[in-house]
Amino acid sequence: MLFRDRTYSVLTVSGGEKFHRATKALLPPSDYWPVDCAMSAAQARRTLSEKEYDLLLINTPLPDDFGTALASDVCAESGTGVLLFVKSDVFDDVYAEVVEFGAMAIALPTSSQMVLQTVRGLCAARERLLRVQEKQETVEDKINEIRIVNRAKWLLIECLSMTEEDAHRYIDKMAMDQRITRRQAAEDIIKTYK
Repeated sequence: MLFRDRTYSVLTVSGGEKFHRATKALLPPSDYWPVDCAMSAAQARRTLSEKEYDLLLINTPLPDDFGTALASDVCAESGTGVLLFVKSDVFDDVYAEVVEFGAMAIALPTSSQMVLQTVRGLCAARERLLRVQEKQETVEDKINEIRIVNRAKWLLIECLSMTEEDAHRYIDKMAMDQRITRRQAAEDIIKTYK
């Protein structure tokens, strides 16, 4: 991807070293870095508990788990894009299972081009999910600010016998006069009157 300001971190999970080498060779470091490897679902879980990855590529079956339980857990707990590589004779069954929790699957054997296209699709989904998460965090921040400001208003009403409108104006004026945010002004009021 030309002129990207960031790369996608990747964790590959496979019981065989061949998959790790082939995947690393396929993913250009200018777009996908770092590309780390795990040899089992247990090792992948330990690695994922220490670091968040953008993409998780699972070559099924794994030595200690087929791979669907790992995929399900990762999809439930994070925004990591998950892709399972599955033998064509079980592809339909595995796809039907993993699509429900938001993972993708690709049938083996496949071409390098198909793998790259699917990985790029995962990257697009990851970008969209990151934007949704940012919006959600912004909304949560605004809700928390409203709660804090309301708490400060009620303290002013209770302690200084202000009306709600006067308390609201007081917080706004305090924020403007001190060149701080309404939230900071409300937090100062809470500290003073609590």
